[in-house]
Amino acid sequence: MSAFQVVAVTICMVINMLDGFDVLAIAFAGPPIAREWALTPTELGMLFSSGLAGMTLGSLAISPFADTLGRRPLVLFGLVVISFGMAGSAMMHGLWPLAGLRFFTGLGIGTLLSSINTTVAEYSSQRRRDFAVAFMSVGYPIGATLGGMIAIYLITRFGWRSVFVFGAVLSALIVPVVLVRLPESLDFLLHKRPADALNRINALLRKMGRGELLHLPEPGHVGVVSVKTVTGIFDRSFATRTLLVCTSYFLVMLSFYFLLNWTPKVLVDQGLSLQLGISGAVLMNAGGVIGGLLFGYFAGRFGLRELSSVFMVLLFAAVVVFGFAELNLVAMAALVSIIGFFMIGVIASLYALVAAMYPPQVRNTGTGLAIGIGRFGAIAGPYLGGVLIAAGWARPAYCAALAAPALLAAFLVRRVPLAGTAAQETAFEG
Repeated sequence: MSAFQVVAVTICMVINMLDGFDVLAIAFAGPPIAREWALTPTELGMLFSSGLAGMTLGSLAISPFADTLGRRPLVLFGLVVISFGMAGSAMMHGLWPLAGLRFFTGLGIGTLLSSINTTVAEYSSQRRRDFAVAFMSVGYPIGATLGGMIAIYLITRFGWRSVFVFGAVLSALIVPVVLVRLPESLDFLLHKRPADALNRINALLRKMGRGELLHLPEPGHVGVVSVKTVTGIFDRSFATRTLLVCTSYFLVMLSFYFLLNWTPKVLVDQGLSLQLGISGAVLMNAGGVIGGLLFGYFAGRFGLRELSSVFMVLLFAAVVVFGFAELNLVAMAALVSIIGFFMIGVIASLYALVAAMYPPQVRNTGTGLAIGIGRFGAIAGPYLGGVLIAAGWARPAYCAALAAPALLAAFLVRRVPLAGTAAQETAFEG
């Protein structure tokens, strides 16, 4: 891969850090907001969920436009929405206005996630695609770790509003970087053929150190889709893979967000201090960075679907052990790091799978749908955790029950057909 391609992938990884920052920033800002406005736990939970609801709608309803308008416009749109949403959140003085701005911000994040995943897949070489997608995905735990540390400092020094100001400034600063260094992808230009497509394609090829084209390839050579872009993922040839990957996303996100939200509380309930409980979340994300990168490195060697299912099975096993173990300091550090290792590896595997299973004409639509369905799992996981704990389930029981979805997903991903199959060629060749 050329330096130009590496920079493009790195920009998308940095953008993905915004999602990680947003999740932990609102988690740390929530308690001082609740104290200042005298919010009940139910009202605070609604505030947390409003951002996730916006992300869900952004992934489902807005991100498909990237298959029609282009990846780059949707990335810019998402960044602008986040910038205004974060800035507006800092100025709110009531629950419902802030919840509305959190929902608005979520629209931008949901739009971004599918667009940057598609962009990374299309800027990467075939050999490095799985690693590049995994590299992008580890932006989430990096953003969560750094974001949590920054949020604690800002809240302590300047109050909770400063967290949203920082997020707004950070998002706004990325906009000119995208304008200058992240042009439209080759795949989109080849398939949609907008005005001046040949010159734009050749400009990209020069930056990548490749030979230029004398003319655009014949439509049959790039697989022009014969159905509407948005509905293409539901055609007979793609319905099975769409169902499999969306179900897998839902199941994995259910387990993922249960672990992300409840691990600090579980550690505190086992006698560790609040500081150690928070440190457990940091260790989980740190282990995840290593797991995500190693998954991407070895996916090409052992097979994307095969390694994905192995990581999911091992995630289930690690959470079950976590449920039974006596959580002293050493055991806590080891187990949460191992869980994070496989957890972020699994997330990286899903990003890579959805990028590999659709052709360019419907890739962003399929990715947005899968991420959007996954957000319903993200909402369900923490809620189910609270229900089972309140019902008196023992730690081994609720840990095994809420890790079981990842085990089911391991069975499903082995059956996901990837792009390049005969079915795809039949449906998408001109």
